Amino acid sequence: METYTTDNALAAMGFGKFQALVLIYAGMGWVAESMELNLLSFVGPLVREEWKISAQDESLLSSVVFFGMLIGACGWGFVSDKYGRRTCLLFSTLFATGMGFISALSPNYLCLMALRFLVGVGVGGGHVFSSWFLEFVPAQNRGTWMIVFSLFWTLGTVLEASLAWVVLPALSWRWLLGFTAVPCFLLLPFFGITPESPRYLCAQNRISDATLVLERISKTNQEALPAGILTYNHGTEVDPNAPTCEIDHLLPVKEKKCTDDNAMSSKSGSVAALRSLLSLNLRRSTLLLWFVFYANTFAYYGLVLLTSQLSDANRSCASGLRYAKSEQDTSLYKDTFITSLAEFPGLIVSAVLVEWLGRKATMWCLLFTCCGFLGPLMFHQTELWTTALLFGARACAMGSFTVLCLYAPEVYPTSVRSTGVGIANAIGRIGGIVCPLVAVGMLRSCHQMEAILVFEVVLCVAAIACMLFPVETKGRDMN
Repeated sequence: METYTTDNALAAMGFGKFQALVLIYAGMGWVAESMELNLLSFVGPLVREEWKISAQDESLLSSVVFFGMLIGACGWGFVSDKYGRRTCLLFSTLFATGMGFISALSPNYLCLMALRFLVGVGVGGGHVFSSWFLEFVPAQNRGTWMIVFSLFWTLGTVLEASLAWVVLPALSWRWLLGFTAVPCFLLLPFFGITPESPRYLCAQNRISDATLVLERISKTNQEALPAGILTYNHGTEVDPNAPTCEIDHLLPVKEKKCTDDNAMSSKSGSVAALRSLLSLNLRRSTLLLWFVFYANTFAYYGLVLLTSQLSDANRSCASGLRYAKSEQDTSLYKDTFITSLAEFPGLIVSAVLVEWLGRKATMWCLLFTCCGFLGPLMFHQTELWTTALLFGARACAMGSFTVLCLYAPEVYPTSVRSTGVGIANAIGRIGGIVCPLVAVGMLRSCHQMEAILVFEVVLCVAAIACMLFPVETKGRDMN
């Protein structure tokens, strides 16, 4: 009897109308996460002025969101692997939406901080949107469409800056909090028609349910399924240059083995998933991914802060003054737009390189190039030259981060994919917590050279880590 796998079916049907609808839904999840994070640039100074809190308390308001995302990334990843992608998408969206609206009613600073922490927990499930989307995309299109998917993040950045520009001059920061939660809310009415990932269903030995989803894709795309019946993972190609232990783990498994593994996973839960991620088969990939996620997050959010901090540092330190006053709101909006627009060329370059050079080479090339742009900033530059260098560095950082978000789900098998990517994202959030100490604290102390040097070292080590990844996933079917 003829058989086919999920990869065979997706390759035969191609990227069509069905995947486009999944792209829009998952993309809105990333718009929501991007807006919630970029919101921090605008709300902190206003809360500090209204409630007369200290600069340390203002920074803590941003840090608690990243702490929440750290917890949420791990938690929602486990929920996704154990109970399904749809379950995770629903509850993480409900949680983020509810906490976002309620935080706009906060009566005091402590209440606001607690609620923004919970918002962070909710949006910490944003990585599941990307993993869920990629599980519907044929292997030959995955790199290109992940770049397209990343445009939604940039859209969220620009949208939040525009919203702040319109709302804050006329209304309070509470309205901005409420409006920022709207994209999450808009996802809820469409949840009923969102499909479960056929890869997840196969990994759970729910072959009949997976077949129904593939038939739905076939009907929507108006493309026929392959002849035969669906089976779980037959005939995945492997990289002959990869280490044996990594290849063995990524090789296809038989249905019986899949069932046994899922039974073990159901009994052992997150402990079994973590043991799998740190097993001999995946340990090297996992540890390298953790550091590269940390470095990319550290660099990405650090560059956002550097955009607004370096010009003030050049003026105040050159005149012998310490930071006395922050930039005006209009300058903040302008800097945010410049930073956001830098992401478009970064996405274009990464889209070209990722299918030409592969995932690993694209990441380390962009990271080394980012170092090249940052290097001259160890010394004081003119405002125009500073902006140009930061523009290039931000483009490279965004491109590298996008390819990393493509590479990580491709490395892990379906049974632990969301958990693995979730933990890696959680480790990355630590970089978001630490980077203000360098990008803001050191610059305020007029240690510009030392601050930029820290970024250079982190980025260079991350580039070397990308070169050490044991598996190139370009063109590989997702297990």
